[in-house]
Amino acid sequence: LPEEMREDITTFEDAAERITEFNLNIIDKVCDVVPAVKVQVAYYEMYGYEGLKAFNYTVKYAHGKGMVVIADCKRNDIGSTASCYAKAYLGSTPLSGTNVKAFPADMLTVNGYLGCDGIKPFINEIKANDKSIFVLVKTSNQSSGELQNLKLENGEYVYERMGSLVNEWGKDVIGKYGYSEVGAVVGATHPEEAANLRKRLPNTFFLIPGYGAQGGSAEMLKVCFDNRGLGGVVNSSRGIICAYKNPEYKGMSYYDAARAACIDMQQDLANSIGKMSR
Repeated sequence: LPEEMREDITTFEDAAERITEFNLNIIDKVCDVVPAVKVQVAYYEMYGYEGLKAFNYTVKYAHGKGMVVIADCKRNDIGSTASCYAKAYLGSTPLSGTNVKAFPADMLTVNGYLGCDGIKPFINEIKANDKSIFVLVKTSNQSSGELQNLKLENGEYVYERMGSLVNEWGKDVIGKYGYSEVGAVVGATHPEEAANLRKRLPNTFFLIPGYGAQGGSAEMLKVCFDNRGLGGVVNSSRGIICAYKNPEYKGMSYYDAARAACIDMQQDLANSIGKMSR
């Protein structure tokens, strides 16, 4: 939050109110130029119950503005517990005579490293509710290679094997544009691996973190898209919600700076990815 919004915050309730105000002002300013928002639950959980209320309100408000909502929660566990996570974010919770949605997102990030029994409950909710998931495959953080780039006995890298599993899990939920409802998280900061995955996974839609503050550029991430310029959604977090700190947008309100940053990002991506579809 900008410094002036941090004043006199003494309770989780105070924090949740300011965060909600911040979010709603940005959503109002960018909803006509941005297709989706990714709401990272960790930044709400740290404020307890009140923070989760802010998370829920933000999800519903963005929906009301016509935006696609990605709940960034990276959930998973054994099958029975995974089914509860799936109901919370993609489905609904059964009560006496009715079903109630907890956090009604369109898409959810999940961790696939428990194998298929931790993914099947999410796929069940995808099929029942026309939702989607993004499975962690090659993440944008610097140390991702410590595990994801290890070689297996058959010569595959771990991230390649995870990509193959994502392809298998998603083969029965491919939509009219040729992309599956089971997508993959593929970081912009690892273009060589991203290019490899795009060739291997022609029907997998990518969630692409790492653009902007983490060092990923439009030129680096264009390998994530097909020759039509389709196949992914690019995420920028700090570059937008903290754009008011950027000297380029000096003097703007945080929400006007966010809009300006979105438009600049849109043009930057179009200059690289748009060339592919001409």
